Amino acid sequence: MNIAEFEKIVDEALAELPDWVREVVDNLHVVVEEWPTSEQEAVAEGRSLLGLYEGVSLLDRGSHYTGVMPDRISIFMGPHLAMRLTPGRLRKQIRRTVLHEVAHHLGIDDERLHDLGWG
Repeated sequence: MNIAEFEKIVDEALAELPDWVREVVDNLHVVVEEWPTSEQEAVAEGRSLLGLYEGVSLLDRGSHYTGVMPDRISIFMGPHLAMRLTPGRLRKQIRRTVLHEVAHHLGIDDERLHDLGWG
């Protein structure tokens, strides 16, 4: 799979977000990277890093949140492909990663993620 095909799957996952999510997403940029940087990997504490949310969640924003750069979600292609999943399972895993990182933007914790079927 090349990066254009991977980006297409990420875009499809974003397009399939529920309306209630799309209505509240604010100041967010989603990118596909081949691999995480060493600084990004340090956040994972030894786990494989499939995606990363960097920013201030919607729940943590206050009146001081103005004029800031967009939050960023990075979806990492290399670690996904290294899982050696079938094409169908890979697509599901990419979608799950996108949903997980968007949930962090919304301020949703891991317990609620599981309740929503996103974790």
